[in-house]
Amino acid sequence: MQSLSSKLLEKAVEQFASLPGIGRKTALRYVLHMLRQSPEEVKQFTDSITALKESIKECQHCHNISDSDTCEICSDPKRDSQTICVVENIKDIMSLEATGQYHGLYHVLGGIISPMDGIGPSDLHINSLLERVTNPSVKEVIFALRATIEGDTTGYYIFKKLPRRDEITVSTLAKGIAIGNDLEYTDELTLGRSLVNRVKFSLNG
Repeated sequence: MQSLSSKLLEKAVEQFASLPGIGRKTALRYVLHMLRQSPEEVKQFTDSITALKESIKECQHCHNISDSDTCEICSDPKRDSQTICVVENIKDIMSLEATGQYHGLYHVLGGIISPMDGIGPSDLHINSLLERVTNPSVKEVIFALRATIEGDTTGYYIFKKLPRRDEITVSTLAKGIAIGNDLEYTDELTLGRSLVNRVKFSLNG
């Protein structure tokens, strides 16, 4: 795409195009749309982004995004506190919640172990997970990680670190999710069935 006639327009397009999955043509459409909006509408848009960046927090329990120190899921007394579902990122929580099949708590690792990308166990929220699992009330840990070598390696690493208690069940999502697929790209029906039919392991086996 050729350079635009306005430097301000060009700068705005560059900012939109810096977002994941947004090319310059799409970015230009967004900017031109913004120009057609009223000053009040544009201000509402920019204020919401500013407030998001300045005020959003990370749940002190599960590392989900939250408006307060404890997210709505962790603070919900109706959730099953005996079950913790381990996920890679926040988008995975959204995918699993959309199935309507899971009613326990979550733990966001913030990534998976990937030596090629320089990501090791110390870069993830693994220690806080292990601390949560020491609570006697926790009865099951579900690994809902991507079906890749990195995902399996991460799950196995944590599995070996979990406290050995007879009352703890460790499980993974049932087959049905294609190898290499991220949870966010798996349809809700398949994901829901994978949760219900999860494969369980013994920590003492």
